[in-house]
Amino acid sequence: MSLAHETRTAQLTLLRGADLVASPWKNGGGVTREIAVAHLPGAAPGEFAWRVSVADVAQAGPFSRFEGVARTLVLLEGAGMVLDETAAHGGAPVRTHTLARALDVARFDGEAPIDARLVDGPTRDFNLMVRRDAARASFEVWREKVARRIEAGTVLLYCAQGEASVRVNGAGPTLLATGDTLRIDTAGAADSARAVRIETQGEGALLAIALDLVNAHADREPSRT
Repeated sequence: MSLAHETRTAQLTLLRGADLVASPWKNGGGVTREIAVAHLPGAAPGEFAWRVSVADVAQAGPFSRFEGVARTLVLLEGAGMVLDETAAHGGAPVRTHTLARALDVARFDGEAPIDARLVDGPTRDFNLMVRRDAARASFEVWREKVARRIEAGTVLLYCAQGEASVRVNGAGPTLLATGDTLRIDTAGAADSARAVRIETQGEGALLAIALDLVNAHADREPSRT
């Protein structure tokens, strides 16, 4: 069950990891749990502007391709994963992404041919997918106490490890356990009210993503100070 409340101009929604619904892959190689997704008005079903999810990968194999999508993948659990990226026509790998430790990050194009190898058994991974012509995003790993001002239509704070306490615009704290996400929405607010002040406490590690739809603010990137 998600919990929502407002603080000044921001809408806060707490998404509990235990409540995410698992969707098995067609090839049987794993399951995906969608955390949040956004679509542009008039977009065809399944054509997201951005999408955030967690995947349990049970076996090696090729990744699905997503044309026009920038991907960010973070290792959450497991012994690791190696992603071999080949040229469009096949052949030997032209680039290898190695995720050996928790919170290692790989960035690659969604249309690139990617073959995944598991180091020693299943993994759990965090996935950010952003359609380049529909949205803009910034991504950071917060491993310690943080105080930031972020301007974006949507901010997602995913607790990747431990526990963290988060305050937004000086309101009361929201406690995140591993697997929980705090979603902060300012879409529809005046430009001067889109900025939110975020303060964190605790030993947990957070994945911080700031997102904007291009149609809503075509000339603006999510900004941080």
